[in-house]
Amino acid sequence: MTVPSNSQVGRPAQAPGLALSELVPGASGTIGGITLDSRHVLPGDLYVGLPGERTHGGRFAASAADAGAVAVLTDGAGRGLAGDLEIPVVVVDDPRAAMAPIAARIYGEPTARALTLGVTGTNGKTSTVFLVEAALTALGRVPATVGTIGFRVGGEPLDVDRSTVTTPESPDLQALLAVMGERGADAFAMEVSSHALALHRVDGITFDVAAFTMLGQDHLDFHHTMENYFAAKASLFLGGRSRAAVVNIDDPWGRRLAGLVRDDGHARLVTTAVEREADYRIVASETHADGSADVRLATPNGEVAFGLTMLGDFNARNALTALAMVGAAGLDVRAAAAGLRGAQVPGRMQRVDLPDGSPNVVVDFGHTPQAVEAALSALPRTGRVIAVLGAGGDRDATKRGPMGAAAARQADVVVVTDDNPRSEDPATIRAAVLQGAREQADAGTEVVDGGDRRGAIARALRLTGPGDWVAVLGKGHERGQDVAGVISPFDDVAVVRELVRGGE
Repeated sequence: MTVPSNSQVGRPAQAPGLALSELVPGASGTIGGITLDSRHVLPGDLYVGLPGERTHGGRFAASAADAGAVAVLTDGAGRGLAGDLEIPVVVVDDPRAAMAPIAARIYGEPTARALTLGVTGTNGKTSTVFLVEAALTALGRVPATVGTIGFRVGGEPLDVDRSTVTTPESPDLQALLAVMGERGADAFAMEVSSHALALHRVDGITFDVAAFTMLGQDHLDFHHTMENYFAAKASLFLGGRSRAAVVNIDDPWGRRLAGLVRDDGHARLVTTAVEREADYRIVASETHADGSADVRLATPNGEVAFGLTMLGDFNARNALTALAMVGAAGLDVRAAAAGLRGAQVPGRMQRVDLPDGSPNVVVDFGHTPQAVEAALSALPRTGRVIAVLGAGGDRDATKRGPMGAAAARQADVVVVTDDNPRSEDPATIRAAVLQGAREQADAGTEVVDGGDRRGAIARALRLTGPGDWVAVLGKGHERGQDVAGVISPFDDVAVVRELVRGGE
């Protein structure tokens, strides 16, 4: 029986639903949707009341019932807060873990009907997913993508309500995947964040292929230790969650992961590398003056050559991962590689299109020490490299100094500025980045406090001469800046264009 899901933006037009009796023995009726937000409840929904940082979702169970929810899923504390309701309340120890497979069933197990590929790692997730999209398109598939930049089907943005997280919560994710299937997608490529893994957002999905790019310091405000961070990433590849595991063994954490995958025995291991022997390996790469490259890979089925316009050796590595994923899925790597030349990713080493005679400017999302260093080292050395760099507030403060140091190692000028200060004092954040940069800088490196972001970008542009490159780092594709809880419009690419055309 197909039950209307009370379609709204971000939900499929129809969903198979789930018999309420599967959660509440003896109950009649069908669950047509699932949500964590009582304000988004539609008639026929299952409302999930989760514990949160500020309050418990169980407090809003009555509102959910009034809006038409047919049942509530929560924990013991939520049950106590829900009060007397006329709808059943299902109590479980971990409602977050329980809701993921329930959501998948309500929306018809969308990943069971399509090739499903996932990418995890500190850096490279977004670019690799875009490269997978380009590769699958070259093979005649209709890929859908899920990640930091947004959601796409067949290369076109999907106009749905979205959260700002890389991987949505499981009810939203499963509904989104079902929508993508309705729009014709026959393959899914998604970024899988460590938060998503730790918080059960991708439970209920078995990935045909999962890939690991690398691991560096990030999100320690959430995971606390690198061991915890690695364990979250590694869980994607173990216990039958993936059928094939593509792992970068140049990375020391990747080598450790490869050993775990072998010992676990559930996923078929496929290795990638540049610096050592692997199943897929870059054997030659020629970078041209404009930053584009011609790359040659060794694969289990012979060598494959392709062109890449995305700047940086790390993007050649991302392309290597993408093609290894295609191969691990049993598809034609050579034909897929032909689709990579034109691939571009918004906010990831993005060349800003400016009038002739303007400075060379790239915008990149790099917001870890490793990503900052990789982005700056990728720029052609036709002149000086000028970095505009900030760090976010209310996030891992221990990476601020190392980010500044990474910039000072690679740039001739480091202009420190604001990223998203959030609730913190911007000057305090800048001071930590400045200290790291100044401690690393040699006599030929200039480090300055550029103040607010627009002013810092303007200052960097004024410093440019022939052949120089400006890299505006940290925000990438983002269109807003969070200062003291107020998000104001701010697009690095648009600001660069305004400043260049305005002659500032």
